[in-house]
Amino acid sequence: MGKKRFISLTLIVVLVLSLLAGCGKKESPTGGKEGERRLTIYSGLMQDHMIKAVDEFQKETGIKVDAVRMSSGEILGRISAEKENPKASVWFGGPADGFIQAKEMGLLEEYVSPNAGEIADGFKDSEGYWTGIYIGYLGFASNEVLLKERGIEAPNSWEDLLKPEFKGQIVTANPGSSGTAYTTLATMVQLLGEEEGLEYMRKLDDQIKTYTKSGTAPGRMAGQGEAIVGLTFLHDAIKYQEEGMKDIVISAPAEGTGYEIGAVGLIKGGPDQDEAKEFIDWVLTKEAQELGQTVGSYQFLTNPKASNPEQAKILEDTKLIDYNFKWAGENRSALVEKWNQRVNAEAKSEK
Repeated sequence: MGKKRFISLTLIVVLVLSLLAGCGKKESPTGGKEGERRLTIYSGLMQDHMIKAVDEFQKETGIKVDAVRMSSGEILGRISAEKENPKASVWFGGPADGFIQAKEMGLLEEYVSPNAGEIADGFKDSEGYWTGIYIGYLGFASNEVLLKERGIEAPNSWEDLLKPEFKGQIVTANPGSSGTAYTTLATMVQLLGEEEGLEYMRKLDDQIKTYTKSGTAPGRMAGQGEAIVGLTFLHDAIKYQEEGMKDIVISAPAEGTGYEIGAVGLIKGGPDQDEAKEFIDWVLTKEAQELGQTVGSYQFLTNPKASNPEQAKILEDTKLIDYNFKWAGENRSALVEKWNQRVNAEAKSEK
């Protein structure tokens, strides 16, 4: 055999072996190696809660999870924009109002998890489009140092927020992007009626320093002394206290307040549906629901076998309204648009 022919045959063998090796590393449509189980989720949870849940699920199942944290309004907008070619398969966390709107828009799949039987009927969709994983109460996080400097009391009612001493000293999120802020808007309309509720929100706008994108930001800003009051879910305020923001004072409106059912749902047409269903089954378990409190998420839990965080006990006597989730979800877009027309939020919104 000639030297040139030998070299040519050697190169061919190397090329074939390289191609075979490349085939062994072939990636799946969702970005992983062929045979590797993967899942993409969009999450409305606090970042550390999301990371903890994902890490534990990966350890238990071997499924590689890509998770993206966004506010509820952003998730709704993303899955709507991706409707024809969904990139994620699970919406994990955030108020059920958004899930109800997503159901109405045809963005979610029905899935009744075998573990959903543990969850009370009031905390899940009757057709299986979403299932509740936690409950959070809406209220006020105030900065004690700033209150004392001005010689004023922390707000204990919705009307208190309209007092002159709080002008320009209240932070809340934008209900167009934030599930927390939409809960505030829907609460006021349910408490007062549509016209009076929207008028209250207009008056509240005069008091607002900044509209944030995320509903978790106002409580943190109050704790850091950037404003006197932040409107937030109270379990987030407890988290900030536990993390060292000892100046936070927690209070809830005496008239009654709205609340969220944080949910999980299956995105319609998303990839990796088997893995998505496995994830939903997992997050409804006692063990998965109890993970949040290990990283500072202190919501009440929907699985009756799960133990609620000790830190949440201070919220047990909070007066709640009979919050109508179905109405809030079905009217979300229209109500946010009416709020936009009544309130000039753009000038005060985060850039």
